[in-house]
Amino acid sequence: MESLLVDVVHFYPRENAQPHNTIRYEVVNDEVPTTTIVRRGQPFNGVIRFTRPYDETNDLVQLVFSLGDNPTMETQGSVFPRRDAVADKHSWTAKLIDVQENTLSFEVSTPVTLPVGTWSLRVVTRQKNSSAREIYDFDQDIYILFNPWNPDDQTYMEDCTLLQEYVLNDVGKVWVGPIKTTRGKPWFYGQFDAVVLPACMFMLDKAEFPFNQRGDPVKVARVISKIVNSNDDDGVLAGRWDGQYDDGTAPSEWTGSVEILAQFLETQQTVPYGQCWVFAGVVTAVCRALGIPSRVVSNLVSAHDANSTLTVDKYYSENMEEMESVDSIWNYHVWNDVWMARPDLPTGYGGWQAIDATPQETSQGQYQCGPAPLEAIKQGVIGLSYDVDFMLASVNADLMRWRKDPEAETGFSMVDTNNYHIGRMVLTKKPFVFDPIGDEDREDITSQYKYKEGTASERLALMNGVRYSERAKRYYSVVSNLQTDVTFKLRDIDLVSIGKDFKVTIDIKNVSDQGRNIKASLSASSFYYNGVKFDIIKKIEGKLYVGPQKNEEVSLVVKVEDYLPKLVEYGNIKISAMAIVDETKQSWADDDDFQILKPNINIKFKDDLIIGQPATVELSLLNPLNSTLSGCEFRVTSSGIAGRALRVPAADVAPEGLLTVELPIQPNKLGNISFVATFKSNELKDINGAATTEVLEG
Repeated sequence: MESLLVDVVHFYPRENAQPHNTIRYEVVNDEVPTTTIVRRGQPFNGVIRFTRPYDETNDLVQLVFSLGDNPTMETQGSVFPRRDAVADKHSWTAKLIDVQENTLSFEVSTPVTLPVGTWSLRVVTRQKNSSAREIYDFDQDIYILFNPWNPDDQTYMEDCTLLQEYVLNDVGKVWVGPIKTTRGKPWFYGQFDAVVLPACMFMLDKAEFPFNQRGDPVKVARVISKIVNSNDDDGVLAGRWDGQYDDGTAPSEWTGSVEILAQFLETQQTVPYGQCWVFAGVVTAVCRALGIPSRVVSNLVSAHDANSTLTVDKYYSENMEEMESVDSIWNYHVWNDVWMARPDLPTGYGGWQAIDATPQETSQGQYQCGPAPLEAIKQGVIGLSYDVDFMLASVNADLMRWRKDPEAETGFSMVDTNNYHIGRMVLTKKPFVFDPIGDEDREDITSQYKYKEGTASERLALMNGVRYSERAKRYYSVVSNLQTDVTFKLRDIDLVSIGKDFKVTIDIKNVSDQGRNIKASLSASSFYYNGVKFDIIKKIEGKLYVGPQKNEEVSLVVKVEDYLPKLVEYGNIKISAMAIVDETKQSWADDDDFQILKPNINIKFKDDLIIGQPATVELSLLNPLNSTLSGCEFRVTSSGIAGRALRVPAADVAPEGLLTVELPIQPNKLGNISFVATFKSNELKDINGAATTEVLEG
């Protein structure tokens, strides 16, 4: 009998995608899809057509699936389709479903621990009484992903409805800005875009991540935290925080992850520039694309503990001038949580794990961070893998202030300590809600990271961490009782819109029976959000006398013309107040951050959106300044229109004038679609807007 030759292999990409929750990937919806995307540990169907009728009694068909160039036992699956095959969650099987003349239908089951990635297929055919083989290499991609819907998968999420958010939602919000003025910045993850999965594969290869480890979400998440920054291995994004972005894209201009991943894949070069929420936005796109449940997390008032003391230390001179220190406090910091079981740890540490792709400190010699179980961070168990100590300090370090003091044993005496300063609030997007202009979609998850501030449990968790760290122990032993008979309070500032003046005040109260001479200083400075100072805007200092049992106040008025020329990106201002009492040497310092508020972009649709029909989107923005805006440009991204990120140049805007531009679009997806926009000009940057609308059938 003539050899059994393969004519065609087909995997029903669309039909398989439905039960595998992969139907939203763009490539599956091509007119003639050539890419199959399925999830591990769940059967999928295929068919082979031969050049002659298939003889079940005499013909042998072997399916050989492999991952990578040099397959090993873990990265190869070899199966013969059999009618009596029984699916087993730990091994490859192929069940013969039907034979029609020269067509063989089969169902493949994969192990639930299978490494994820692009698998290739070779079909080997021969006859029982012959050793002559025929080989057919299938030339299409088969992606096999994590399966958080499967109870046996390490990424399984019991409440499967949440996977609609944490795996399948392609748009979200990232909370940015200081505590008082934090706002949700809309972000388009776009994990189903045709470019994203190939970019993920390229990233894992570039990180030289072994194929046989790609089934372990703990290792995959850790390597993602490393390769999304460029510090060790020319990864996806270069971080930059100094405002100099002319040779790349400013972090505030990005509208989503797809454009970044597309540029990385196309150029095979690091993309400039990212900051924490950009790293986190890319991580979420990558994790969700691979099937790892993921969310973006914002920590308001975030500690960067560079010397592992579980404290953030600020140093002042004898005259209470602030000195340089290695630790820093970021207005906010953004990272990611990923969901998985942790069989590598004692029981009780599965669920959400923190990973951070922003390069801050090295871990095991590389710029990577996590996965750190939230439960371990909350309890202060710093010995567990990975990087629990760094994450614990980020959300729960104590702020300690030290004044140079020649008489003190360590050379420094303590100014005051503020246990309530770090990790003021930890936020993420609430599942199933998207509020383009307000904060209805904000979820406070502080209690998942730490006990309520000031409770015994919260102090115990931090002290538990301190107990494990020799360095931290030495620091905490210095905390001493301070004599205080003058109270100082920095008054809260109301919201300040760009273009308006503001006033800062210290209230001083002498509770002793003697007069007190006090030296005080009060300043406003512009800062980058990572705590680096740009310039002093205005400062006053002087001496004042406060009589026994009397109150006084010190104020500083800052006018628009004082701050406007000195504002840096995001408009962050830090108020610093310091005082020292002559008679008792009591010293006090406090600071407050706020953001000058900027307007939002208004997005309107002029007509009902009909699929395939031309329509118009209107973008508008009110200039809040009494000066002209020049070099204006909008960027727009949407899940429902062709083109990844559209750039729309706009005319100059007169002082306090209204800018309106119209953008022609043609929707290509039915149902709800979201638009995310950013705006920049020479005078005003970091302006955002978003809108959601419905696309109807014609």
